[in-house]
Amino acid sequence: MERTVRSYLLPALGYLVVLELMLFAAIWYWPDFRENVGTFRNMAPAALKGLIDAFGSGGVSSYVNGQHFFKGCNTLGTAAAVLFSMGAVAGEAHRGTLEIWLARPFTRRRLLLERWIAGAVALCVPVFLTSATIPELLKMHGESMDYGDLMLCSVQQSLLLLIVYSITFLWSVHSSRPARLALVMLFMSTLQFALYLVKGITHFSLYRLSDLNVYAKILLRSELDLRLVLPMVGVIAVLLAFSLHGFERRTP
Repeated sequence: MERTVRSYLLPALGYLVVLELMLFAAIWYWPDFRENVGTFRNMAPAALKGLIDAFGSGGVSSYVNGQHFFKGCNTLGTAAAVLFSMGAVAGEAHRGTLEIWLARPFTRRRLLLERWIAGAVALCVPVFLTSATIPELLKMHGESMDYGDLMLCSVQQSLLLLIVYSITFLWSVHSSRPARLALVMLFMSTLQFALYLVKGITHFSLYRLSDLNVYAKILLRSELDLRLVLPMVGVIAVLLAFSLHGFERRTP
């Protein structure tokens, strides 16, 4: 377990730092955005005008949700989800060390669960830590957001990232080519984001589970929507179960 944790520590720290820098820059820029939102809207392509309207329509909370969760965590977080899971098993197979890993005096179930949990923690903890800094960062502009609501938004965001993570992890269990896996997953995530921007088919995008409307409802009600959360948890559990089953049957 210690070796697994060390392998995720440095990437997780890098992910945390970049996410926090993006958040700081976004909040620093808030007054300029507020004063010039109309200009930005006029300059934006048609597909992005609706997003800019959504960013500016609800004041600082909509802006922060859009910049931190929808833009920052969805983009950087998706890349991290793929990075943290693509080599979970495929990386061992590609390096020729899978047999050595399996020879350790632990069950395959434990080996895989340790790796899944370590990657999941590395993926989700930076989301919560950066979100926790938002109230302090907003003080520079005399603004505020509720800490508890931000943690609920972080739960929603983390569930989406864990779905991407678990899909990639399952593929890694059955693969020996982590680079190709990563390229395909990043292409698919880009396609999903493109679908989100196209009116009429936006509901086919996975990012509908982590958009401004979802976070606006969380802030309004100060609670998660269980109609979204429970199916997302179920999907993650099923993907993990398939990963465990596939790993039990995998040969070096």
